[in-house]
Amino acid sequence: MFRIRKRAEQLGRVWTGVGVMALGIFAGPQRCVAQEPPYFVTYSHAMEEPGNLEVEFKGTQAAPKNDNAFGGATVEFEYGAKAWWTTEVYLSGQTTANDSTVFVGFRWENRFRPLMEEYRVNPVLYFEYEDINAADRAFLEVVGNDGVADLAARNAEARSDVQREMEMKLILSSNAQGWNFSENFISEKNMAASDPWEFGYAVAASRPLTLRAGARECVFCRENFVAGAEMYGGLGTTDSPGLHDTSHYVAPTVGWNIPRGPTIQFSPGFGLNDNSMKVLWRVGAQYEFQQFFGRFHRASEVR
Repeated sequence: MFRIRKRAEQLGRVWTGVGVMALGIFAGPQRCVAQEPPYFVTYSHAMEEPGNLEVEFKGTQAAPKNDNAFGGATVEFEYGAKAWWTTEVYLSGQTTANDSTVFVGFRWENRFRPLMEEYRVNPVLYFEYEDINAADRAFLEVVGNDGVADLAARNAEARSDVQREMEMKLILSSNAQGWNFSENFISEKNMAASDPWEFGYAVAASRPLTLRAGARECVFCRENFVAGAEMYGGLGTTDSPGLHDTSHYVAPTVGWNIPRGPTIQFSPGFGLNDNSMKVLWRVGAQYEFQQFFGRFHRASEVR
């Protein structure tokens, strides 16, 4: 009973820290919502509308066996530079029970859609620069031989291991009869070391609960909910390709698009082997600002 109470207190402190970060980010008036599949790892071919800015929070929480519970928090600023180009900056941090709270680093992502018309399969090219440290707990992707053993180091030790990496993805995505099907192939390389290339994958599918909108707008209507699932994991490295010593997860997902409000997402991810976490709990929230910089331009003209 004492161990259960202690673990509950750990989780409570972790989620309190994550929640405070989220409230600080999203406090403000209502804004328009981006309609995207409710994935946490997998990317679809949905791009940000030109001129729109989306601010998103992603939180990850887990309690490794025989280790301290932790919570990871990532804030994303996604901007539609062009119809074919979306750019995004990530800021990440984490807090670990009985340890400390640390800033992990930043990522700069760019996605390019070479074919603008809708096809049966729609490709997107993804390039990202990462300046993060080994204390990262965001689980934005799983590559190489990433596993639960990587979480054993204390934050003071892990944050000194800075990793400057280049990540590339081939994103393939299709829409059919209300469904979205997305497949990602991931490759990642630490540019400051002689480490091998690491590989991973993510696949997902989702669909709104209904494709028919009601006559009246409501918060809890079925058309506002999207459900699906994603699976992701590592595929080894150039030195040791394959599934040996890799981790894999399957995760049901649900998204709630609140009219004229935020989009809320939730997903429990279940580890599929001994090298994986038992459960990864994920929550997300996002707002979209339409024509963000245009607002400042119009305001200056009025003055």
